[in-house]
Amino acid sequence: MRLGVNIDHIATLREARKTFEPDPVKGALIAIQAGADQITLHLREDRRHIQDEDLFRLKCELKDTNVPINLEMAPTLEMKNIALEALPNTVTLVPEKRQEITTEGGLDVVSLKDYLKDYI
Repeated sequence: MRLGVNIDHIATLREARKTFEPDPVKGALIAIQAGADQITLHLREDRRHIQDEDLFRLKCELKDTNVPINLEMAPTLEMKNIALEALPNTVTLVPEKRQEITTEGGLDVVSLKDYLKDYI
């Protein structure tokens, strides 16, 4: 069994405080020290919690480890370009609605199959 830890809520606290702490990358490193096998983060289009810099800092911090990064993202051109630059180990496509506090539903891959071809 493998443990993946999502660091989004650490970033949510930081953004709510409008400061630099708590640092989600430091939180990821603590999670790894405590036994996490993977780190997950969701870079939203509205950047409501995780920021681009968090992804790239995390990638840098984990470059000499075997701990994979799972990037959750909406299937948009902007997010695809960021993923192609960051090259996380895994990308999970998720739906996004700006009015949601957190992702509430799944991605309808059947109806979006033609659109999603560029993302798979």
